[in-house]
Amino acid sequence: MNRRSERIWIEFIMGSRKTSNFCWACILLLGSLGFLLVGISSYLGRNLISLFPSQQINFFPQGIVMSFYGIAGLFISSYLWSTILWNIGSGYDRFDRKEGIVCIFRWGFPGINRRIFLRVFMGDIQSIRIEVKGGVYPRRVLYMDIRGQGSVPLTRTDENFTPREIEQKAAESAYFLRVPIEVF
Repeated sequence: MNRRSERIWIEFIMGSRKTSNFCWACILLLGSLGFLLVGISSYLGRNLISLFPSQQINFFPQGIVMSFYGIAGLFISSYLWSTILWNIGSGYDRFDRKEGIVCIFRWGFPGINRRIFLRVFMGDIQSIRIEVKGGVYPRRVLYMDIRGQGSVPLTRTDENFTPREIEQKAAESAYFLRVPIEVF
């Protein structure tokens, strides 16, 4: 969703609250709970899960390994659920021609750097750069080159843009900022 006028352009960035992240977090949580229950049932000698009789799985070594995988999966799942809860990576890009300032805001992990805020003068922006990496999983990322500060990504690296979409986005950004486009 974008808000745009002649002087101000605000582009909202979607964070980690994507459908794929929800699906992976649920699958990982359920799978790791299954592994942990099988490991615990092999330790107790009872059938906590009716699909696997505890007599078929010995606690040493299969039950220990299943418990380890279950605990590791719970840690990874809790990490995914935390990023979804905190909506890591979400924010906005605000381009203001009237004041001549570009503001980039993103949410990070809790702590000192929870709010990532970058403010740049439009005069310091050298160009809009498209970086294209081909292969089996092609990657197209849009960067804003800033004099003396390097490059700042304007798109997520995991977004799969078609060549037409990335070119259009680069052209819109370059036209609004009145800077050239570079392709690498």
